[in-house]
Amino acid sequence: MRHRRRPAEFHRYTLRRRDRTPAWLDLSWRIILAFALIGIALIVHWFDRDGLRQANGAPITFADVLYFTMITVTTVGYGDIVPVTQQARMFDTFVVTPIRLFVWLIFLGTAYNFLLKRVWEKWRMTVIQRNLDGHVIVAGYGLSGSEAVGELIKRGTDPKTIVVIDEDAAALRAAEACDVTVMEGNATRNAALEAAQVARARSIIVAAGRDDTSILIVLTARGLAPDVPISVVIRSEDNEPIAHQAGASTVINPASFAGLLLAGSTQGAHIAEYMADLAAAGGDVALRERRVTADEIGRPLAQIGTGLGHRIYRGDRSYGFWEIEAGKLESGDLIVEVVPRR
Repeated sequence: MRHRRRPAEFHRYTLRRRDRTPAWLDLSWRIILAFALIGIALIVHWFDRDGLRQANGAPITFADVLYFTMITVTTVGYGDIVPVTQQARMFDTFVVTPIRLFVWLIFLGTAYNFLLKRVWEKWRMTVIQRNLDGHVIVAGYGLSGSEAVGELIKRGTDPKTIVVIDEDAAALRAAEACDVTVMEGNATRNAALEAAQVARARSIIVAAGRDDTSILIVLTARGLAPDVPISVVIRSEDNEPIAHQAGASTVINPASFAGLLLAGSTQGAHIAEYMADLAAAGGDVALRERRVTADEIGRPLAQIGTGLGHRIYRGDRSYGFWEIEAGKLESGDLIVEVVPRR
């Protein structure tokens, strides 16, 4: 039974992305630049202090120069110290005035960066969240989830189209380092998945680390997105049928896959290497699934020109390249082929 979504709970889940420039570094260089510009004005005023006069006629000291520089740069100007020579006036006109403008721009830029920009970024992420479409949702950023994200990026997926959902702050910081979009939340809840626009996702990867949690996420996601492919990591073989019943399109057992590679290695030194080559983004060959094209209909699987055909999926049945059904491709067939990656 679906949980009724409360509006307050829905709006609690918001996206965020890493800011490429750390806040402390951004603030530090702004402060350094501002003091450097003020320092230039201070040094020139000190060496040209003979061009300055106090209203009371007292000699100009370093404290007076510092005071005059600061009130000039900040546009206060009390008039108790004034430039009297042509050289001093030209310096204030053509050097101090631009410095004054630059310092004010730095302060205004800092205010924008630390106040207005954050408001703007929050609004922008809200718009992105509302318009999410064709993205990949990764529920759980543990070992399997992080490996999946890394592999997706290697295969050319734009990190901005990957949304990682996790409750652990450290895991989200690690995900942000990959430039993906993250959302703190419990993916077993309807509100969290709805906030990630699960119904408009291209696919969902579930790697919660616990089989019971992963199956509950699959069940919740399938109720909200009946047609979106869901891949889930299940660690116990006994739970694989339950994950399928919950609505998972693909169930992956890491231990079973490792067992397949180990068993294959006993049949030949290069079998496990080739299987890993097929699965990894950095390999020379890759497995690809695609729809049959119009010009391929009626031809055998062995005669496709894009790669080496291994299997076709027709309805709810699959046929290998050696079977009679693979001798004549039909409209709607899905072809699984091996293609060169480069």
